[in-house]
Amino acid sequence: MNNKPYLIAEIAQAHDGSLGILHSYIDAVAKTGVQAIKFQMHIAEAESSIHEPFRIKFSKEDATRYEYWKRMEFTIEQWKQIKQHCDEVGLDFICSPFSNMAVDWLEEVGVHTYKIGSGEVMNLLLLEKVTQTGKPIIISSGMSNYSELDETVNFLKGKNTKFSILQCTTAYPTQPEQYGLNVIQELKERYKVPVGFSDHSSWVSTGIAAVALGAAILEFHVVFHKEMFGPDTAASLTIMQTKLLVEAVNKIHCAQNNPIDKNTNENFKELKAIFEKSLAINKELPKGHIITFDDLESKKPSGFGISAKQFKNVIGKKLTNNKTKWDFLNEDDLE
Repeated sequence: MNNKPYLIAEIAQAHDGSLGILHSYIDAVAKTGVQAIKFQMHIAEAESSIHEPFRIKFSKEDATRYEYWKRMEFTIEQWKQIKQHCDEVGLDFICSPFSNMAVDWLEEVGVHTYKIGSGEVMNLLLLEKVTQTGKPIIISSGMSNYSELDETVNFLKGKNTKFSILQCTTAYPTQPEQYGLNVIQELKERYKVPVGFSDHSSWVSTGIAAVALGAAILEFHVVFHKEMFGPDTAASLTIMQTKLLVEAVNKIHCAQNNPIDKNTNENFKELKAIFEKSLAINKELPKGHIITFDDLESKKPSGFGISAKQFKNVIGKKLTNNKTKWDFLNEDDLE
């Protein structure tokens, strides 16, 4: 865990087809502290057809899913401008292709890393195309069982491709019982590749938990406001939430890289002297009195009487002198 978790803010369709809004997202995300920003490249004619149903019916503007993808398109020249803007603000440009044609475009644009969405994990045609680029690949496991993942992982390993896998649940927003945080460790052990978490919960706490449990990559949707239009809005973090997440993850990373040795408490010597206590008498007692448990109190600081942890050794002992209420009790006070 020497390297900080790699945080990817996904824009997806939050721009709603507006190039201006998309560029606004780039500027906003750049101020949050994440390392990468992720987009989806949709070329409707290459990836879809008029027969594709809506995942959820969210749009009053688009009669069909195909028309929605058409409205989400940008030209290759616009994508080059998007990539340039990302470079200018120091964000890695990551994109999910949904067609081989999109891969060709992304190579021309200069994509940093390919993200394979949950619905494309078994699309070996697309994966073949992506592996030919030699670029790193991030696989989202959302809709795949282990049998399917095994097939895809074996395919990628056979191509000698650098790739990582994200635990993901394809539900928007994901409910706590659907997070599958346990799968992070399972994926690590099964595939021996970097593993992360793709979050659709809309809560900062989920990403923090994933990183604490070993996620090396954290991907999450971002949106300016949770009342905005779009299919992923309910599963997104706001820009402010993203800033909080980055700060929290960086602190978790610091903690993971500074393990505490509980075999030593040398650093607390001065504090222990202040907080730990000495035995004292809670009432006036005469010489010759036999000490009972009910006669004792513990008072700060330590070192002014017998240690409070040794109270059992004092019970049953006889006082050698008179003691005033709240006096500390020392060895020479006892026979």
